[in-house]
Amino acid sequence: MFKKDLKPESFKDVETIIGESIKVKGNFQGQGNIVVDGSLEGSLKTQGNVFIGAKAEIIGSVEAQEVIINGSINGNLLVKDYLAVGETAKITGDINCLRISVDTGAIINGKCQMGEGAPAPRNTDEE
Repeated sequence: MFKKDLKPESFKDVETIIGESIKVKGNFQGQGNIVVDGSLEGSLKTQGNVFIGAKAEIIGSVEAQEVIINGSINGNLLVKDYLAVGETAKITGDINCLRISVDTGAIINGKCQMGEGAPAPRNTDEE
């Protein structure tokens, strides 16, 4: 759905938007596409795709089909297909995905495992 486009304009049928001025605490689970431009403290899990804006901050794990990250994530990522990491992204946590692209300037601190046989990162939210 995203391919190499790191903008949400290609993000059709958005089910949930966490706006720039919104702060959410707690685990978030859905079926559709989610846009995060605000702050989320807790896990985010969806069967759809996730777009994380440049000013967004997530403290917790993210699980989705495809993910575009331009903001900050402090937690593990489980991406079933494609992960696009933009130049303003900052990830602290382990990544598991099928495919990945990383722009110059992005910061990743953690392990990255790719491919269909890679084990899922341990969920630190449940400890």
